[in-house]
Amino acid sequence: MSYSRRSFIKNTGLLATGAMLASNGLFAGSKMKNFGLQLWSVRDDLAKDPKEVLKQVSSYGYTQIESFEGAKGMFWGMSAMEFKALMDDLGMKIISSHCNIGKDFEKKAADAASIGMKYLICPFKGPQKSIDNFKKFADEFNEKGEICRRNGIRFAYHNHGYSFQAIDGQMPQAVMMDNTNPDTVDFEMDMYWVISGGADIKEWLGKYKNRFRLGHVKDRKKDVAASVSDASCILGTGSIDYKTIVPLAKKAGMEYFIVEQELWENSTPLLSAEADAKYMMELKG
Repeated sequence: MSYSRRSFIKNTGLLATGAMLASNGLFAGSKMKNFGLQLWSVRDDLAKDPKEVLKQVSSYGYTQIESFEGAKGMFWGMSAMEFKALMDDLGMKIISSHCNIGKDFEKKAADAASIGMKYLICPFKGPQKSIDNFKKFADEFNEKGEICRRNGIRFAYHNHGYSFQAIDGQMPQAVMMDNTNPDTVDFEMDMYWVISGGADIKEWLGKYKNRFRLGHVKDRKKDVAASVSDASCILGTGSIDYKTIVPLAKKAGMEYFIVEQELWENSTPLLSAEADAKYMMELKG
């Protein structure tokens, strides 16, 4: 047998062994490579110079972004195709966007689909006095989900703390999840707001596997009362144990992990986004 032949057999054997070990989970726990930023985190800078801010975001290591509908729209004064071209140049993808689902939703869904986005997301509904209102929201989400399905994308709802506080003996978040079509409607778990609402992230991930497809990774200051809603901070400096949560979320079907930070004490939005990216790069899942 020639040397090259022996080398080929040896190397292919090693490759096969590596594949087997990986399939058995022995190489699991590699560091996270793809993660996103919700652009609300840098909203003031973004409004002044979208292209430059997105360039900086890319340099921090973010490969995905989630937009929101500001005064200049989801694409910040650019057409959908212009925005995609910018994303391509920067080596990033726009995965999703928060938007006003009550206006021009058909067009928004078509635009999102035209550039390969995965989701349009309802960001907020607000606290309600009646549980029946959340049942109506579920009906609305099903309608929007069908519009998204026809365009080849999906619809999702982003929670706040109020949906984890019971009304009339029922949990609003459960009412919305139980009454929406899992084939067309997913949910974005803002993990900060789950905790702020007094709920348990692990419990909800376990109860509704494969429904929370997106997640907001946002830390909460240590030693802050639960009644304080505005307490976000740089990832890794707060009280939320994402090193434990992220692997569990992945096992429960979460595909997209999106950084969001809303307060920047002793820092700036862009410096905070950079620090958050460094934390995400060290996470395993």
